[in-house]
Amino acid sequence: MPSVAKKLVIVQNNDAPAAEPVAASPPVEPAARPEELRLLEALLFAAGQPLDEATLSRRLPDGVNVKEALAALKAEYATRGVSLVRVGRKWMFRTADDLAWLLTKETVETRKLSRAAIETLAIIAYHQPVTRAEIEEIRGVVTAAGTLDVLLRTGWIRPRGRRKAPGRPITYGTTEQFLTHFGLEEVGDLPGLEELKGAGLLEGTMPSGFAVPMPSDDSALRDDEEPLDPGDLDLGLAPPPARER
Repeated sequence: MPSVAKKLVIVQNNDAPAAEPVAASPPVEPAARPEELRLLEALLFAAGQPLDEATLSRRLPDGVNVKEALAALKAEYATRGVSLVRVGRKWMFRTADDLAWLLTKETVETRKLSRAAIETLAIIAYHQPVTRAEIEEIRGVVTAAGTLDVLLRTGWIRPRGRRKAPGRPITYGTTEQFLTHFGLEEVGDLPGLEELKGAGLLEGTMPSGFAVPMPSDDSALRDDEEPLDPGDLDLGLAPPPARER
């Protein structure tokens, strides 16, 4: 009996409708960003030290409002790992405050200032420009020569000028490194009388008329100051140069 083989026939249906191609989504264009923000960003990232608004303005195209551009750039970086901050009258990029622990070295050597140095620094910060004799009058004790030397080496104070008085004593003020170290935007952010009381730094009854002066680190010499002599900077009175970031 002959065998019967079943034959499988595959029929191609050419009449079936072809699948429609999926349309590709148009590329999403990035939001337009003002060119001055890119320029500011590049200038500040490449700078080895903080830059003031006048310097930035000279490098930007004419007509750019530097203050508004800096405010916009600061807002852009507000939630990022790097923040745009103003130190004194200059601007710089710095690691966000809440991420500072990432860059903390475990082998940090901490050197504490003496009580005399802390008191002297506070007097200079609040009363600048101030001479050594004026510091001693406020503290009520003689200031050791090494105390001012220590503060000069840290770069937190600087000689401003000379007082127009007998002996032409040198006047001292704070520096941008002082603001950077203590996280201040300007010296006017130092705590006032009520804040000092709240922190427990002022106790007991204050004398009548006692007040905390409003500090100012305006670099312009006062009427009772005159410029330093050319040889003053050779006497080790100038603070060390700022370190590159």
